[in-house]
Amino acid sequence: MSAFSLDPRTKLFLLIASVLSATMAPNLTYELGLVLLIAVFALSCKKTRTALLGTVVYVILYLLTNAVVINAGESVQAVLLAFFGLIHKVYPCGFIGVVIIGTTKISEFLSAMNKLHAPKSFTIPFAIMLRYIPTIREDWHFIKDAMRLRDVSPNIKGLLRRPAMTLECVYVPLMMTASKAADELSIASVTRGIENPMARTCYTEIRFRISDVLAASCFLAYFILGRFL
Repeated sequence: MSAFSLDPRTKLFLLIASVLSATMAPNLTYELGLVLLIAVFALSCKKTRTALLGTVVYVILYLLTNAVVINAGESVQAVLLAFFGLIHKVYPCGFIGVVIIGTTKISEFLSAMNKLHAPKSFTIPFAIMLRYIPTIREDWHFIKDAMRLRDVSPNIKGLLRRPAMTLECVYVPLMMTASKAADELSIASVTRGIENPMARTCYTEIRFRISDVLAASCFLAYFILGRFL
């Protein structure tokens, strides 16, 4: 494990803290600070591209929201601010979720949940989800390649030019591969003993470290800070 590898239980705490912070954020500046904090967490996990891309996208969203507040009329503000407000609440949760999924191995997660004595009804669906999302990402790349062979562009321009064909080429194979992947992952998980009631073992040592305390303290402190703003 690297010097700043976190226990999966700590990552789950960071996710909960981020959700609570985003839900009860007092203003946009606080949410911007939360996104920057998550970006620092991503950088510490060596997810540089994710950190930079996530920060840049949110900064653009932040500037657009402020521009709407300053320049738009009341009727336009009522529509756009409701839309932007929902994105501001969801974005930090999705951002840290991407980092956690990209840095957590299923075996580590299951071992950590076993130490927490978490119920199987929680750990099994969550573990399958961790493996399910990367699988769908791989299938999406294959779907895009197949669309290009049929001269259909998998982007906004292609959607505007040939909306029916684009939607058909995206949703039909995506839904079929998603259903197939879910069945295969469930069968593979059961075959590998995910429902085994015995205590799990793991090559990686699962325990709390100084890095866990530091990360949890930073997110907890930022959540508490929001209650005084």
